[in-house]
Amino acid sequence: MIKVLQNIRVIEQGTFITGPATGMLLGDLGADVIKVEQPETGDPFRAFRGGLYSPHFQTYNRNKRSVTLNTKDAGDLAAFDELIRTADVYIQNFRPGAAARLNVDEARLRAINPRLIYCSISGFGQSGPSVGRPAYDTVAQAASGFLGLLINPENPRVVGPAIADSITGFYAAYGILGALQERTRTGTGLSVEVSMLEAMTHFNMDAFTHYYSADEVMGPYSRPMVSQSYVMKCRDGKWLALHMSSPEKFWQGLAAVINRPGLLEDPRFSTREGRIDNQDAMIEVLTGVFVERDRDEWCRLLLAQDVPHAPMYDSSEALEDPQAKHLELLVSAQHATMGEYKTVRSPVSYNGERSLAIVPPPVLGEHNEEILGPLRA
Repeated sequence: MIKVLQNIRVIEQGTFITGPATGMLLGDLGADVIKVEQPETGDPFRAFRGGLYSPHFQTYNRNKRSVTLNTKDAGDLAAFDELIRTADVYIQNFRPGAAARLNVDEARLRAINPRLIYCSISGFGQSGPSVGRPAYDTVAQAASGFLGLLINPENPRVVGPAIADSITGFYAAYGILGALQERTRTGTGLSVEVSMLEAMTHFNMDAFTHYYSADEVMGPYSRPMVSQSYVMKCRDGKWLALHMSSPEKFWQGLAAVINRPGLLEDPRFSTREGRIDNQDAMIEVLTGVFVERDRDEWCRLLLAQDVPHAPMYDSSEALEDPQAKHLELLVSAQHATMGEYKTVRSPVSYNGERSLAIVPPPVLGEHNEEILGPLRA
């Protein structure tokens, strides 16, 4: 793929997910991302079964080089400063105040490099009554109003992946790209601030729009009712998803597939509004039907009638789908010491060229000699 950021150097001093995810997104676009880690332990997300190469770490740290520096040490700080002189972007996701204690606050780094784009990622922002609170993924989801849209009232427990962490990384990368464009006009670096609370509140904008425009507080079933979304268990124990939306033709196709020609004559289901108001009843009808056949057979029948559907895959199945294989979503590379690394490629293509080449996540300090050696010579 065309490396649109190939001349951009990023110094990432990120830990866990938000900072590393931001660096990874820029690295996927071709930036030279140098990950600065604490000697001996590195990014805390590395720790796994006595080693320092966890699946969590691997997820967010491809296309990077790793060096180890303790910026509280004078010698290491001098080497770090030399890196900053060559950098276009600096990323950190420390709690507010921690950067100054580590000698990497914005004022100090900008004095070294006025063109530097300084990105700070926090939980609740850089000021305000919650500035000192610890923030993790679930905390940000809850504070933004998003978590309440995911919790099943009948079985209230946290579900799903680290959405807030990943989304915040996307917003931070988005902000950095804007700052890079602005720098081409002014020649001066900008400060980019993103908090998990702000990112997730923006991501949850649909719920706030409904509240402020229609006085509606959305719940976990609000969108699935309006979009007419369903999950169905099939005879073989596998699941599939339906998203019927509003076009009547999809419902007519579904009625034909399940051999219930009178389904849409039922007063409860004869209109879109009726199906929304009676979704529980529709679920009961469809549940009794879909257990009669295996998932593959249902998918074949639904496809023939152009009904919006997909198998509800798990991670062992999704990338084996013929379309996923056609799009070459699964990519791999060989690390010199850690072996084969498999991951999902960047979804962005330029001029039809897919991003198939990746660099595996680095082991701790893998590039110390390559990067730091010349600085200390």
